[in-house]
Amino acid sequence: MITIPSAWRTACEPLLRRCFHFYSRFARGMTLGARAVVLDDGDRRVFLVKHSYTPGWHLPGGGVETGETFLQSVARELREEGGIELTGAPQLHGVFFNRRISRRDHVAVYVVRDWYQEQMPKPNHEIVACGFFDVASLPPDTTRGTRLRIEEVLQNRVLIEDWS
Repeated sequence: MITIPSAWRTACEPLLRRCFHFYSRFARGMTLGARAVVLDDGDRRVFLVKHSYTPGWHLPGGGVETGETFLQSVARELREEGGIELTGAPQLHGVFFNRRISRRDHVAVYVVRDWYQEQMPKPNHEIVACGFFDVASLPPDTTRGTRLRIEEVLQNRVLIEDWS
């Protein structure tokens, strides 16, 4: 297995992201993503992931694949990134325009309260860390968009349609 140094990943991530989105502009008319606010312990803890290719803590999720529904995407991403299996239907929180990524990127966010996790997954090439965090003391490098979605869900704030 090849290990890529963290400093190299951090330095190359902006270029790789631009290349991926340049490719996506021609391969797809619009990019769609699905993320989940997975809550635990009476809505006092939220599940977050840290990727190898972008800084900060994020809500788990990713791109919706061709032929896949948003719900199928959420279920797949939760399984892959967190070892989390849905035991009930997630609730759609909102759909957001992520202009920071590209002018074509939209993300559906679901609230997940009914789930099961046999064990916390080990870090891998994509997810270098994950876990449940107290919503009152999220890691300092939790992204702004992630913080906004959590606040909207838990504090009944008005949705901001831009991911931010």
